Amino acid sequence: MNRRHFLIAAATAAAIFAHAPTVKADALADITKRGTINIAVPQDFPPFGSVGTDMKPVGYDVDMAALIASKLGVKLELVPVTSANRIPYLQTNKVDLVISSLGKNPDREKVIDFSTAYAPFFNGVFAPADLAVAKAEDLKGLTVGVTRGAVEDLELTKIAPEGTDIKRYEDNNGTISAFLSGQVKAIATGNVVAAAIIARKPPKRPEIKFLIKNSPCFVGLNKNEPALLEKLNAIIADAKKSGELNAIAQKWLGSDLPADI
Repeated sequence: MNRRHFLIAAATAAAIFAHAPTVKADALADITKRGTINIAVPQDFPPFGSVGTDMKPVGYDVDMAALIASKLGVKLELVPVTSANRIPYLQTNKVDLVISSLGKNPDREKVIDFSTAYAPFFNGVFAPADLAVAKAEDLKGLTVGVTRGAVEDLELTKIAPEGTDIKRYEDNNGTISAFLSGQVKAIATGNVVAAAIIARKPPKRPEIKFLIKNSPCFVGLNKNEPALLEKLNAIIADAKKSGELNAIAQKWLGSDLPADI
């Protein structure tokens, strides 16, 4: 083959390659082939996720992860995460899914996808009964604790007036401890965290002052995985219909799933 023929052949091959369809990875197919699914769950956020007396993960999200793995017919590998690192773990493929009391917001929707909701959750500002707080403007001059990177951190930052001292802690245990020790006057957190504080029978019980956001929990997955998303939604729908999901809610939240979940 002379040089002219070689260049023509090379150019033709390059053109064919450029127009060839791109083979895209399919997360659902990969999980099925591997026979294992890696799911991020919380380790410091009861009743959604914590460590039991036997040092094994327990909670609503842990049971939800087990349900999904069972329906997929694969082995479950749990990966403990914090509010701050759960999405980076997903984006760097350290996990296949995030089931970690994950709320949905526009910024997150730009980088990951969400299933339908599987658990109820709302965020608010909680404080003792004797603290006069009824709206965001009343936080001026107060010290408010919040878990870094959580939904309530993002939302509180938007609405807190100038002069609010927001103290951010690395996990929910830090936020709870700050309230119990009097380091902060109020906390912005979820209803289940406040319930966990009340269960400790503290001298000053936190009560809801005002809602920040109603934020049900969703399963997080990487963008452009339509097969996996469809499968997850089908599993959640079937679990609602069968009562399996309601049983998990009763077990960990002590109440039925709301009608809007």
